Amino acid sequence: MLSTAALLDPGLSLGAVDAAVERAAEALAAAQKPDGHWVFELEADATIPAEYVLLRHYLGEPVDAALEAKIGRYLRRIQADHGGWPLFHAGAFDISASVKAYFALKMIGDDPDAPHMVRARAAIHAAGGAAAVNVFTRIQLALFGQASWDAIPTMPVELILLPRWFPIHLSKMSYWARTVIVPLLVIGAKRPHARNPKGVTVEELYTARRAPLKSQAAGAKRGWQLFFNGLDRALKAAEPLWPQASRDKAIRTCVDFTVERLNGEDGLGAIYPAMANSVMMFDCLGYPEDHPHRATARASLEKLLVIGEDEAYCQPCVSPVWDTALAAHAMLEAAGETNETRARAALDWLKPLQVLDVAGDWAAERPGVRPGGWAFQYANPHYPDLDDTAVVVMAMDRAGHGYRQAIARGREWTVGLQSKDGGWGAFDADNNYHYLNNIPFADHGALLDPPTSDVTARCLSMLAQLGDADPTQIEAAIGFLRAEQMPDGSWFGRWGVNYIYGTWSVLCALNAAGLPPDDPMISRAADWLIAIQNTDGGWGEDCDSYRLDYSGYTPAPSIASQTGWALLALMAAGRVDDSAVERGIAWLLANQQSDGLWGQEHYTGGGFPRVFYLRYHGYPKYFPLWAVARYRNLKRSNSAQVGWGM
Repeated sequence: MLSTAALLDPGLSLGAVDAAVERAAEALAAAQKPDGHWVFELEADATIPAEYVLLRHYLGEPVDAALEAKIGRYLRRIQADHGGWPLFHAGAFDISASVKAYFALKMIGDDPDAPHMVRARAAIHAAGGAAAVNVFTRIQLALFGQASWDAIPTMPVELILLPRWFPIHLSKMSYWARTVIVPLLVIGAKRPHARNPKGVTVEELYTARRAPLKSQAAGAKRGWQLFFNGLDRALKAAEPLWPQASRDKAIRTCVDFTVERLNGEDGLGAIYPAMANSVMMFDCLGYPEDHPHRATARASLEKLLVIGEDEAYCQPCVSPVWDTALAAHAMLEAAGETNETRARAALDWLKPLQVLDVAGDWAAERPGVRPGGWAFQYANPHYPDLDDTAVVVMAMDRAGHGYRQAIARGREWTVGLQSKDGGWGAFDADNNYHYLNNIPFADHGALLDPPTSDVTARCLSMLAQLGDADPTQIEAAIGFLRAEQMPDGSWFGRWGVNYIYGTWSVLCALNAAGLPPDDPMISRAADWLIAIQNTDGGWGEDCDSYRLDYSGYTPAPSIASQTGWALLALMAAGRVDDSAVERGIAWLLANQQSDGLWGQEHYTGGGFPRVFYLRYHGYPKYFPLWAVARYRNLKRSNSAQVGWGM
């Protein structure tokens, strides 16, 4: 591994850069599956593996002692010095994650008097006790008789029967909220009790203090909150009065919704909470274990497990389409016949995964648009997403012939889902019902899927790279991004951490759209990136940048994937010859591991700001390669112009 000082030697040739690209490309190729795709682990926090353990005991399934021992070791390892569990590596204490992790460890068999359990309990008490947890954790506790259902905001199952024009309607919520909530409506109506064969309880986590729900929504409005809190009280009073006929009809409708989207062994919505809720819904309705719907839903959860020699955990979902498309871009940038062949194998794997025959939930808002997108997971046809679609289409366009029809349909679907404000959300168009984030049930503040800078940028990048786009669509997208730029020149990153990710996304798009490097939008953003570069040459940003009282960038350790984003952003802004880029490339080369890749424990993926973060294990494998290869290509071509949308 070369030292940063050596790499900054002005006499250093591009030989070291070539060698780094070659080693990284070979290492990434070694991780490619025989059928051409890539998929890397997708890790969240303690909540998902803890919930998996609790689900098994809720259902009264036979104890898998070996698996639980491995999950226990994982949970103990990620317990932080503060005694509890954070939402991301080296993060602050989180009460909800800590309560679930403690409950799961106790369920596994950890002695409450063991030192790690005593420390966890003390941290939980100091934070207000189990009463201070969020809505979804309260539901988990209520299922085990450890919390009152009265402490949970009411969402009557009859919600599923309301007309679309009604102000509170499932179609006005995001796809992830929809799939999580629908089976949860049935569970809330039935209020089942966990079998819990061991009889494990966590009363010791409660204190005498009461704790109201705290909203994590940005821009929460006091007036709306008061209104919805009053509505919640009215719904609680009316709960015993619902006609049984309408309740039964609502439950049948929820089951029909779930079954239609059950998605085989890839699961409802292909995300853990929805998948687990579907299993519990079928269970509380009396479906036997061998009923096809329940058995399929239960089997889907096993496919999320990552089981190693010593540890195991449960992923929130899997990311094969996203990993494959991004790795293909990195391979195309690495260039050469071998790498391009690897990229084409990946794209050939992606091609049949395009959703062409299912008009998903997005069609409720855009009924005249033909399907044509890609989902994030192996299969999730009701919920393709625009980010994946744009990235896949750009890679196919770059790879050349053979993908013309797939590109055309992907473009058509993307154009059809542009929102009225010029931006794009991840899964739906015009999902802007911000008042809904004030309902008590939505304390996580992520009930919606409005247009965001990063997804808008990706769609703009795609349209601009393909060419011949409707100028009004391009202008609307640029106008959206212009309005979203922060005073310091950066852009918010909804799906990646955070302003570095958003700024990378937008600068790539503005370059592809033909804006010159001296455009104020571009120059201000590039100057911001240079200003926040660490003294070691890399870039880093913490998940705390999502906090509601954010007042500007706070320095954080250099991270491989974020350094890759910053470098790709600066090169898109025409700054390949800036010394900041040279120092960033030097940092990447100095930190390349002996296996040719880069390590990274930090979380740089976004799930729900302030609530849920992701560690994409693939990010430090393909983004640094992509950045180093692009630097080499631009330097060798004596051009400062990036010719692609990403």
